[in-house]
Amino acid sequence: MVERLTLENIGRQFGALVVSKDITFGLEAGARAALIGPNGAGKTTLINIISGALRADTGSVKVDGIDVTGLSQAKRVKAGIARTFQINRLFKDLTVEENVRIAVIQQQGRELTLLHRRHLENTLYERVASALTKLKLGHRAGHIVSRLAYGEQRLLEIAMALALEPRVLLLDEPAAGVPKGESGVIIDVVQSLPSDLAVLLIEHDMDLVFRFARHIYVLASGRMVAHGNPAEVAANEQVKQLYFGREKV
Repeated sequence: MVERLTLENIGRQFGALVVSKDITFGLEAGARAALIGPNGAGKTTLINIISGALRADTGSVKVDGIDVTGLSQAKRVKAGIARTFQINRLFKDLTVEENVRIAVIQQQGRELTLLHRRHLENTLYERVASALTKLKLGHRAGHIVSRLAYGEQRLLEIAMALALEPRVLLLDEPAAGVPKGESGVIIDVVQSLPSDLAVLLIEHDMDLVFRFARHIYVLASGRMVAHGNPAEVAANEQVKQLYFGREKV
């Protein structure tokens, strides 16, 4: 089976500071994986490298076996990589539907010509409606974003990413700032996303990580120090030492 996402020997440093070193792993279609590590471990740096926001000094990034290492962030979106951010980036004075429409139009990178307007509008409508339905936000389509609960705003971010029809979805702390009682809803919805979509989650809440992930990757000082299923990671002595005394990792 061709991996949805393949990282080979990823390395990056800023001056003498090594933030990523020899990181190699892959995600198959349908993967539900988590990337964990203490603050400064290099998690967000790695997500930035995968998405194209940051270039690696060494190594390669592939989507479905195709090398995208040299592509810009916008071109990687078209190649099948979508992401969300720790802090939401929504147009809060617009409606839920308008936010998703904008995301799709930006990805397409073209205006709606008169000749193709009807076809493109129908396609756009279908993609927006499908994403909102999958994220349980269909009933909120006409609502102004600023009036949504914060948990719904985080779901909207994921809907915007999903509307881009990615093969790989990178979620950078999707439950950040969400009340504890609502964060599980986000994870449940993400868990139910299309079965051919590979999802990589960064999350500090270990309850959510172990609830969501079938495979966990552990970073420390920019290096991969452990990986495995939740039981294997929980039993790993190096991971225990790394996080001894920490409530969150």
